[in-house]
Amino acid sequence: MWLGSIGHVQWGLTILTTLCVTQAADPIELSVSREGGNKSSPLLYGIMFEEMDHSGDGGIHGQLLQNNGFQGDSLGLTAYAPVGAAVISQDKSHPVSDSITSSLSVSVPENTTDYVGFANTGYNGVPVLNSTYTSSFWMMGYYSGTINLQLVGTNSGIVYADHNLTVESTDANFTQYEATFNSTLSADGDNEWHLTFDGSKVAGSSLNFGYIELFPPKYQDRENGLREDLATFLEKVGFKFLRFPGGNNIEGLEVDSRWKWNMTIGPVVDRPGRNSDWFYPNTDALGLDEYLWWCEDMNMTPLLALWSGKSYGGIVSGSDLHPFVDDIKNELEYLFGNTSTDFGKLRAQNGREEPWKIDYIEIGNEDDLTGGCDTYPDRFNQIYKAIHDEYPNITLVASNGDYSCLPSPLPTGVIIDLHLYRNPDDFVALFDQFDNQPRDQPVMVGEYGCRNTSNAKGTYWSYMQGSCSEAIYMMGMERNSDIVTMAAYAPMLEHFGLIAWSPTLYGFNSTPGSLTPSTSYYVQKMFASNKGDTVVQVNSSADFGPLYWTATKTGSRYYVKLANYGTKEQNVSISILETSSGRLEMLSGSQFQGNQPYQMEVETEHTEVHSENGTYSVKMDPWAVAVLVVS
Repeated sequence: MWLGSIGHVQWGLTILTTLCVTQAADPIELSVSREGGNKSSPLLYGIMFEEMDHSGDGGIHGQLLQNNGFQGDSLGLTAYAPVGAAVISQDKSHPVSDSITSSLSVSVPENTTDYVGFANTGYNGVPVLNSTYTSSFWMMGYYSGTINLQLVGTNSGIVYADHNLTVESTDANFTQYEATFNSTLSADGDNEWHLTFDGSKVAGSSLNFGYIELFPPKYQDRENGLREDLATFLEKVGFKFLRFPGGNNIEGLEVDSRWKWNMTIGPVVDRPGRNSDWFYPNTDALGLDEYLWWCEDMNMTPLLALWSGKSYGGIVSGSDLHPFVDDIKNELEYLFGNTSTDFGKLRAQNGREEPWKIDYIEIGNEDDLTGGCDTYPDRFNQIYKAIHDEYPNITLVASNGDYSCLPSPLPTGVIIDLHLYRNPDDFVALFDQFDNQPRDQPVMVGEYGCRNTSNAKGTYWSYMQGSCSEAIYMMGMERNSDIVTMAAYAPMLEHFGLIAWSPTLYGFNSTPGSLTPSTSYYVQKMFASNKGDTVVQVNSSADFGPLYWTATKTGSRYYVKLANYGTKEQNVSISILETSSGRLEMLSGSQFQGNQPYQMEVETEHTEVHSENGTYSVKMDPWAVAVLVVS
C-alpha cells in the first residue's frame, strides 16, 4: 500500500491542527518508524553533463590548450601568439587529417638565429601545477633537431617547465611527437605553453604544427582522460548516475550540427568537432567512449541520450527519420555488439573489448519545447521500437512529461523526464509534487536547479536560500523515490569567465586552488552520500514549513534529512529507537550567503552525536540543511 495517503506521517500534508498549537520555544518532535516503508530508488541522485560554460573543453576533460585543432568555424587564431620573430597563420592547405582540416604555419624570417615558435594561452590561461604534464603535437616540414617545450608566465616570464626533445621531421606528412615533463607551481593562471625550435635551421622557410595537446595528471590515468582535480572533486559527491551528452547540446543548431556519436570516437585527430549550441566550438575529445569510461571509473550508471530528430533549426520526422533510426541502431551495435559485428569490432579497436553496460537510454531532449511537441509521439515510437525490439531489457526515457507531447498510451515502463529551473519559493511549493502521483508511472527529474539571475553576464552563484529550497524539493523526491527513480542536478561545472549559464555545482579557472564548490554542491553531497534503501514513516508534532524533513534507512542505519526554510531558528527533537550514535552534517549561512571564486564562506560541518535513549536534539539555524545519520 502506498503510504503517501496516510495523514500525520512523513508523506501526508494533512496534519492534525491541534498538534500545531505549541509555543515557539518548544522543539518540533519527529519520531522515525523502524518498521515498514517504501523501497527507494538506488539511483536517485545523479548529475547531468553537457558541454557548456567550457565544462568539458577547458574543463573536466584534461586537455588544456584552446583551439588546439582549429575546429569549428569561429575561432581563427584564438589562443595563439608568436614567440620570437616568427609569423603565424592558420593554414587550411595543410590539414593534419581528414577531420583536422587546418594546421598552424610558423614562418621564420631570413637571417633568424634565435629560437622561435608559438604560444598557446589555453582557456584564459594554463593551470601550472607542481606536477607531471604530458604534451603532444603533430609536425610537418624539414627540421632535424631540438624542439623546446615550456610552461611560462605570460607577464612574469617565469619558466615553470622546460623540456627538450629531438625530432626528425619532413614535408612528406605530419608526424606526431610526445613528451612528458615536470613543472613547478605557478601562483596564478596567467601562463602559457610554448613550442620553439632553432630558427637558424628554418630561416626563410616555415614549419607546420597541428593538433597540439597538453594534459596535467589525469583521473584514473586514463588515456585522453579527465582532469584529475576536477574529476576527483566530483567523485566525492557520490552521484549514482551520469546523464550525457546533454541537454541542449545534443540537439544541434541545425540538423547537421547535432551531436554525432560516430564523430566522437576513435583517435582524437580523427574527430572533426562541431559548432555547439552554447556559442563555442566543441572538440568532441570528450566523446562517447570517454563518457562511458568516466561512468565506469566513478561507479555511476550511464544514462545515454540519443538524438531524436529535433534540432533548433529543423525537425526530422515520419519516413525522413528512418536513416537516423538506422544510425541509432549502428550506435547501439557499437555499444553492445560482439566483436564479430562491424561496429562491435570498431569498439574493440578503440580500446573497449567488452560491450558497454548501459541500462538506461533517453530518446531526445526537451521534445516538448522548441516546436518538437507535435511530432515527438511519432519520433518516439519509431526509435522506441528500434531499440526495444532488439534490446528489450533497456529502460527507455521519454524526453518530457507533457502527456500531450507523448504517445498515448505510453509503453509500460517508460520513464518520463521533467526539467525544473525555479526560484526558491517555487521549489518549496513543489515539495508535495509527487505525493499523489500514480505509483505505476516512473519519473525522472533530468534537470533541476535554483537559478540566481542577479547578474546576467557574470558569475552569479548559488546561495543558502536557493540551495535550501533545492534540498526541500529533493526531500519531496526522496520520500516519493518509489516512482522518482532518478534526479540529476544541472548544470555541473563552469569555467569562471567563460560562462553562458549559472549557477552550476562547482566552478574553477586556470589559477591553482580556484576550484570552488557552491552551496548546492554541499547539499548534493549530503543527500547523495546519505540515503537508505527504504523510505520510512515519520510522525511529527507540526506541519511542514518552515521546517521540512524526510527519513530513510538501510538495515539498522537511519538517515534523517532536515531543512529550515525560514528566518527563525528551529529546535528539533528526533526519536529513533534502538540507536545510540552517529553524526550530524550541517550546512548553514545567512539567506543570501554563498561561495564565490577564492571566497569560501559556507561549508558543511560534521559533529558526532550520541544518545542513551535514541533521542537527538538538533538546532536548525535559519536557512540550514542537515543530515542526521545514526545506527
